[in-house]
Amino acid sequence: MRWFFHKKKVNENILKEIYQKSRVKRYLQLILGIFISTSAFNLFLLPNNIVFGGLTGVSIIFKSVFGWDPSLVIFVGSVLLLGVSFIFLGKEKTMGSIVGSLLFPVFVKLTANIGYYIDIDTTQVLLNAIFGGVIYGIGAGLIFKAGFTTGGTDIINQILSKYFKVSLGSAMLMCDGLIVLSSVFFFGISRLMYAIIVLYIISILTDKVVLGISDSKAFYIIAEKDQEIKDFILHYLNHGVTVLDARGGFTKEKQRVLMCVIPTKEYFKLKEGIRSIDPDAFFVATDAYEVSGGA
Repeated sequence: MRWFFHKKKVNENILKEIYQKSRVKRYLQLILGIFISTSAFNLFLLPNNIVFGGLTGVSIIFKSVFGWDPSLVIFVGSVLLLGVSFIFLGKEKTMGSIVGSLLFPVFVKLTANIGYYIDIDTTQVLLNAIFGGVIYGIGAGLIFKAGFTTGGTDIINQILSKYFKVSLGSAMLMCDGLIVLSSVFFFGISRLMYAIIVLYIISILTDKVVLGISDSKAFYIIAEKDQEIKDFILHYLNHGVTVLDARGGFTKEKQRVLMCVIPTKEYFKLKEGIRSIDPDAFFVATDAYEVSGGA
């Protein structure tokens, strides 16, 4: 038991050190990300009533039905959900959402008149949906990359995941899915289709900003002619190879797995080289978003 608490304390200290690093840079990145996201919201998504989930989606519906200020709806919703988070998720989980939850509605208000300075033709709904999704996704990616969240329905998703034993993905589908689907009753099915486009674009762009664009590929290769393939990588492609000892899950036989990371531009050479040397070779190629260390 003492070992467990010591291990937990060590992990907490490591996490604290991570968040202490480049604190100013992280907060500047958070502010930039929120500014970009809220600008996209006010410039492209709100004027076209594209409900893409979360408190932002709820605020669009409330503005249309009751005429309420979206920033006020988001602020009140964020404060209420922070209180719910403190009760059900605890202090530590809640602390990570406070800054983003409070800054986001402030910036929604600050950028509310951005349409007066940037003239956008809101009749081109598809273009607005695409550009809104791209710009909002970039902003969201910067926020997550800085280690923050904007709270909102993310808190509900975490509570559903914790207490109802569902995955975060399923919780998001239930919570944000209901918000998006509800837009049909207020804005029609065409706006729902635009919202789905926006959601897809946001998810892609957020991942790209957080992970970056992969410029390397990682190969895992199992082959009878592993020595020849290793020589091909070492002496023809001039890249390093790591040999891993493995065991077949079904046969229980020992196997050697070759692992290497190569630039994406040489993906074709290695793939075809493996097939030429050993047509029966098994290999998996995945994106390597960050490569660090090694010779």
